[in-house]
Amino acid sequence: MIPKFWSFGWSVVLSIVVFIIGSQIIKGIIKVFHRAMSLKDVDPGVETFLESVLKWLFYIILITIILGLFGVTTTSISAAVAGLGVTIGLALQGALSNFAGGILILLTHPFRVGDYIIEHATGQEGTVERINIIYTTLKMIDGRTVQIPNGTLSATTLTNNTAMTRRMFNETVGISYDADIKKAKKIMLEIAEKQDHLITDEPIKVFVAELADSSVNVGLRFWVETEYFWQTKWDVLEQIKERFDEEGVEICFNQLDVHIK
Repeated sequence: MIPKFWSFGWSVVLSIVVFIIGSQIIKGIIKVFHRAMSLKDVDPGVETFLESVLKWLFYIILITIILGLFGVTTTSISAAVAGLGVTIGLALQGALSNFAGGILILLTHPFRVGDYIIEHATGQEGTVERINIIYTTLKMIDGRTVQIPNGTLSATTLTNNTAMTRRMFNETVGISYDADIKKAKKIMLEIAEKQDHLITDEPIKVFVAELADSSVNVGLRFWVETEYFWQTKWDVLEQIKERFDEEGVEICFNQLDVHIK
């Protein structure tokens, strides 16, 4: 009885030592992996995903070695895994779907780390921070983070707002039918031309977009650097309002004229 106890105790101690040493070795391998990826200038999303896969693989190997110290042979482990294969597959089918989705994302590159995306199935949007083995992490505008399953992202429609280096400003402003259209168009053109991050090799377009029920909708389109799109949009809309007020161009609102006979 005592020899068996000492044998088991020795196996526990040895297992702890093997786990500690093995964990340090895995950390060292991951550091070398990161250095190699840096030298190859690999996409950060691919690097994060492969790191997750390597960690899972190495820790499975480490656990197999530790079980061997307790007399559990690899044959027994293989038989147990085979016997539980169907059950594990059913229990983890969602996780496996997300894993496959992660691979598809890395192969097709609908987005990369640092891109600002909108996922239309749930309406979540933000900057991609990490592409992990199961989830992709987005940082939202207000600082919160949200994790979206890779299976969802690979199977749904999404918009990548920062895939290109330029983005079109495309807004319409409704003015009164009594307002001077030419004056309004001139003001909007002047405002667009003064933007610091305007891309000058693309034309600025100012046009009558629609003759609506209560307003004449004047459109403004021009290209800006993607990085400065939102600040440019806010500035332009504010400047249009200010200039229209100064020049007496009335911005219209929905109204209904009632004639009583």
